[in-house]
Amino acid sequence: MASALQRAGVTHSYESVKLTYTKECKYTPDFVLENGIILEVKGYWIASDRTKHLRVREAHPDLDIRFVFQKATNTLNKTSKTTYAQWCEKHGFLWCEGQMPDEWMN
Repeated sequence: MASALQRAGVTHSYESVKLTYTKECKYTPDFVLENGIILEVKGYWIASDRTKHLRVREAHPDLDIRFVFQKATNTLNKTSKTTYAQWCEKHGFLWCEGQMPDEWMN
């Protein structure tokens, strides 16, 4: 195609523009409490799930999504020093480990 465009004297560029787009997906929370708090219960937490939660919050900033981790000191992956808890704190999500705090139920 590039050769044909050149022969025709058409000025062009190749892969010079980056366009963003939105992919519509569905999110099903683990638990929704009567007070509106959404709970996500996580054992192993993969990168795509973390990205999903950032996108959900971006689309629905009014939702109160909180995480209940089996072990909040797990790191994001084998080479990371960042724990699940640290990721949540960095991104402004409340979290707990094991037992949900009583005040979350009120």
